Amino acid sequence: MSPKDTQPDTDLIYSKPQVKVADFRFDAQVVEVFPDMIKRSVPGYNTIIDTIGNLAGRYAKDDTNVYDLGCSLGAASLAMRRTIEAKNCNIIAIDNSQEMVERCKIHLNAFKSDTPCEVKHGDILQEPMENASVIVLNFTLQFIAPDKRAQLIENIANALVPGGLFILSEKIYDQDPACKDLLNELHHDFKRANGYSELEIAQKRSAIENVMKPDVLDSHLTRLKQAGFSHATPWFQCFNFFSLVAIK
Repeated sequence: MSPKDTQPDTDLIYSKPQVKVADFRFDAQVVEVFPDMIKRSVPGYNTIIDTIGNLAGRYAKDDTNVYDLGCSLGAASLAMRRTIEAKNCNIIAIDNSQEMVERCKIHLNAFKSDTPCEVKHGDILQEPMENASVIVLNFTLQFIAPDKRAQLIENIANALVPGGLFILSEKIYDQDPACKDLLNELHHDFKRANGYSELEIAQKRSAIENVMKPDVLDSHLTRLKQAGFSHATPWFQCFNFFSLVAIK
């Protein structure tokens, strides 16, 4: 494997004008630049990943499973492998992009840990989950059809053992139009500061608007309550990106 294979490339996917901007997909082209894309697009991403590791270390229990749903390249799984000390605890990472799964396996296999991690290609709406002490859904629910989100959250609640932890990170929008516009503009400023051009920002927005449907914060909290979570609170927000924890 050459050094180029192990180092993230620069995200230039939307740097040239496109006659028709196709819907965003987690394909081989995105996989190649994903670490750079996520770093330059999601404020606070490293803080979220580090905290997922911290939380998993606190809540993972002996003889249970830990799930990373929509694992992409395995950043959350890797953070959890570094901190989990529970005995006979297994991480199961699932993603519906075959290209992501193959690269994720490479990333995770490069780190040695007493906590095994199985990476599976599958649909998180269909994959069975059980006996879980921690479940992570990191910027994934927003890509699930809105009418299927409540069922997924219910499945997650049912899979968790009593006292189990659910970590949800998402992009959200504000119901107040003025606040919504302000948060969006601050996010665009963040992208500009990280080197994205106006063309890239506009074309990425066109590519993602049909496939990513964010919710308001209250919708997330309502789903969690209806699914049976006893406690839920946001712990992080930067602009229109947030993360919360919920305890069964």
